[in-house]
Amino acid sequence: MEKLFEIDWKSVFVPDVSLWETFIRGTVVYLSIFIILRFVLKRQAGTVGITDLLVVVLISDAAQNAIAADYHSIPNGIFLVLTIVFWSFFLDWLGYRFPRLQRLIHPPPLSLVEHGKIMRRNMRQELLTEGELMTQLRQQGVDDLMEVKMAYMEGDGRISVITYEQKPRGNQKNKAV
Repeated sequence: MEKLFEIDWKSVFVPDVSLWETFIRGTVVYLSIFIILRFVLKRQAGTVGITDLLVVVLISDAAQNAIAADYHSIPNGIFLVLTIVFWSFFLDWLGYRFPRLQRLIHPPPLSLVEHGKIMRRNMRQELLTEGELMTQLRQQGVDDLMEVKMAYMEGDGRISVITYEQKPRGNQKNKAV
C-alpha cells in the first residue's frame, strides 16, 4: 500500500538521458521524417502543411513519452518538444530568409492541367490518376477539363484550379450602374 503514494522525485525531475542526446535524437528524427514527407508523400499530406503535420505528430509522441515515463524525467520530454519546435521554426525561418531554400523546404506548385490538357508526366510524378484528378476537379465545381485553364498540385498536396470563366460566388450579384 505504501508504494501507491511513493514518488521518486529524482526520476521525475532529473534527466535520465543527456539533453544533448535528446537534442540529437529529436533533430535526426525530425529532419528524417521531414525529408521523407517532403519528397515522397507530398500528395498524401492533404491540406495541412508538411511541417505542421510533422510537428503535431512528433510533439504528441514526445509529450506522450514524457507523460508515460518512457523518458523517466519530465525535462527530457519537454526538451524534446522544444527541439521539435525549434526545427520547425528554424526551417520556416530559413525558407523565408533565403528564397533559394524556399523551394527545398516548401515545394513549388506542379502543373497538372494546362488549357484543358492533362500533364501526364507531372501526374505520373505524383502518382495521381486521371480519376483522382477528375474527383478533385468535380469537388471544385468543374465538370469538364476544357473549363480548366490551369490546375496545380500545391506544395501541401491540395489541388487548385483556375477556370477560363470564373463563376460568381454565393451572394454576389451583378449590378448594372
